[in-house]
Amino acid sequence: MNESETIKVAVGGVVFRGPEVLLIKRGKPPFEGQWSIPGGGLDYGEAVRDGLLREIREETGLKIKILGLLDVFEALPRAEGADFSQHIVMIDYVCEWLAGEPVAGDDAVEAEFVSVERALERLSWDKTREAVNRACEIRLRLRAKLPKET
Repeated sequence: MNESETIKVAVGGVVFRGPEVLLIKRGKPPFEGQWSIPGGGLDYGEAVRDGLLREIREETGLKIKILGLLDVFEALPRAEGADFSQHIVMIDYVCEWLAGEPVAGDDAVEAEFVSVERALERLSWDKTREAVNRACEIRLRLRAKLPKET
């Protein structure tokens, strides 16, 4: 098995701040120049949730709270000559912003909170749009379970 035949594991977070969602513009492959949710490769020996907190901190400088698992997605290799040749398993979480203003870092060249509608327009990959839509649904369900403030 050569390097191109390995499966990589990545983590990602759909991070909400009020009605907005966090997006980054990727500065490196894969998906260079495209808007996405923050995240990246899991390091050997690193717990999944720790990897997510690290990736979001490195790419945006933000402190976040993980609300729960969103889903597991895959990017499968395409045919020869296509723009994507890796097999990546992505473990995505629903998250809530706690502190900080987004500042692009690591392999992100831009980072900002935008409306969900704007995020869905910017995202180029159907799986990421699906993740954002599902995260919105999960967040609504979680909020419905919270006790009412008096």
